[in-house]
Amino acid sequence: MTEHRTSTVPGRANRLIGEKSPYLLQHAHNPVDWHPWGDEAFRLAKEKDKPIFLSIGYSSCHWCHVMAEESFEDEEVAALLNEHFVCVKVDREERPDIDAVYMMAAQLMSGTGGWPLTIILTPDGRPFFAATYLPKESRQGMTGLTTIVPIVSQFWKERRDEVVETSKKVAEAVRMATQPTSAGSVGIESLMEGYEGLRKSYDPRHGGFGRAPKFPTPHRLTFLLRYWKRTGAPEALEMVQRTLVEMRRGGIFDQLGGGFHRYSTDRSWTVPHFEKMLYDQALLLMAYVEGWQATQADEFESTAREVADYVMERLASPQGGFYSAEDADSEGVEGKYYTWSESELSSFLAPDELSEARRVFGVTGEGNIEVSAGERANVLRLEGETTELSDTVRRKMRERRQQRTRPFLDDKIMADWNGLMIAGLAKAYGAWREPRHLDAARRAANFVLDAMMNERGRHHVYRDGTADGPAFLDDHAFMAWGLLELYFADPDPRWLEEAVRMAEWMVSDFADPSGGFFQTSGEELMGRVKEVYDGAVPSGNSVALTVLYTLHAVTGREDLRQEAERAERALSGAVVRSPDAHAQFLNAVDLRIGPTIEMTLTGKRKDVEPFLAVIGQAFLPHRMVVHASGDGRIERLSPWPRAGTSRR
Repeated sequence: MTEHRTSTVPGRANRLIGEKSPYLLQHAHNPVDWHPWGDEAFRLAKEKDKPIFLSIGYSSCHWCHVMAEESFEDEEVAALLNEHFVCVKVDREERPDIDAVYMMAAQLMSGTGGWPLTIILTPDGRPFFAATYLPKESRQGMTGLTTIVPIVSQFWKERRDEVVETSKKVAEAVRMATQPTSAGSVGIESLMEGYEGLRKSYDPRHGGFGRAPKFPTPHRLTFLLRYWKRTGAPEALEMVQRTLVEMRRGGIFDQLGGGFHRYSTDRSWTVPHFEKMLYDQALLLMAYVEGWQATQADEFESTAREVADYVMERLASPQGGFYSAEDADSEGVEGKYYTWSESELSSFLAPDELSEARRVFGVTGEGNIEVSAGERANVLRLEGETTELSDTVRRKMRERRQQRTRPFLDDKIMADWNGLMIAGLAKAYGAWREPRHLDAARRAANFVLDAMMNERGRHHVYRDGTADGPAFLDDHAFMAWGLLELYFADPDPRWLEEAVRMAEWMVSDFADPSGGFFQTSGEELMGRVKEVYDGAVPSGNSVALTVLYTLHAVTGREDLRQEAERAERALSGAVVRSPDAHAQFLNAVDLRIGPTIEMTLTGKRKDVEPFLAVIGQAFLPHRMVVHASGDGRIERLSPWPRAGTSRR
């Protein structure tokens, strides 16, 4: 059984009821008079001379649920918000462009960011107040929503000039912050400095970088693998190995069902935030495949396979695309689906099996997490070697867990995250030639190309039988990346042709003539954003560089190389200042520096398959597999017209 999250008040629905986003629909029966983002909300704010209360979150966000239950479902808070504001809800996954602009504003104003994101705007959309989670009442040093709303309203009415002036300054600061500066081309020195930055922040005991909370950031690991390949530095490989092992054995990995949770709240990867995101599965799948290629470690292969199995079992749609996420909560409790008390285990495990659960998964009577007031439980860790008995224990625990209420599944299909998953599955297929991995990657690629990203229109989101919303830079860059990885693993010229087409659209719609790529194809309220920081997900610009340098190597297209070099120069300032914060960008630079290994394949599929199987087992980050016609001629693609014009 799967939980369906709704905040229902019988007989009442607000303006979100007509939306498709699962997150917005979760709030469609709040007493708060929510509006979706759009002209109507801003027009109403101007007519009523009220500020806009903007709340941004996503369906699998634990603290978003907490704030909803405490405040947005509360009649008192709703009355206060409705009286003083025009209230707008945004799904950050559906509209990453809106989220990016106002997250930047929040970080500039408060020094912090996160979700739920709470922003108060003037009726023309400029922010003047920012916070993340706010409790209903003030407590433990946090100012409550019921305290803040009257204060902000009073400022709006009595000190309007100050508020407007502040909002103008914030808007200008956002515009400046979202326009990266140039420091020329990025070279070997930045690769070395990126390595040194990661080495200094590396945790030698538990792996990963920094202390707590700890995020996987797989592109840091893939960068370190490339640095090791280039320089032979043993510590670079050691950092990758330790991190991959510790994450796999920690509570951040679902020891019963496969797949990774969002991030660890502690240094040892033990207690996670329990949501499972498609992009984490995709990026970590790539990291474990490459880790296996570099080391041949069985543990890395088994982990990658379990991640792929989880995605194909739980996140694959009947149409072929992949859903976006599973919630952290079930039955109103974070982690309830995944955690175990010793007493519950003793109710269905035999004494020797319970002892095995203690030995293998670290189960104790006191547990390692508080799931609710006074109630403790165990997040499973892999503490000991597995045996036939532990396999039996795992099977019994899985069967018992399947009787629980499963966390809510966000069934949005997004082009960008599907592109990442296609890349991950293609890499897995390249390594082990498992037909299921190829079938899943092909089905997802065909679905996105047929239903979401084609000459009839390009869309970011698909749900309930229709594609909707504008497509962004990430949709084009990530899909092109996925299609290229699919082409290298599966010699079908269509994948390369579609990757080139995606890159053409990316350049025509998002490229800045001065260099780099905007997130959106049109003008935005506070200017068009260029993202370059490689956070939980690599930036669209970093992946765009990877795609363009790869396509140049495969097709010989000089215009694509020139576009990439122009982007690299324009965005280089932030990378030179902080290389370790731009790991995927450094991966693209590493690819550009080379040397490129070009492999030309001739003959029919059955003839080249043995060769593909062999090279897929090796870590060759600069390899370019060029498929040729049967007579040995390499059929490079000639330059295409700009997107939107005829290909004939």
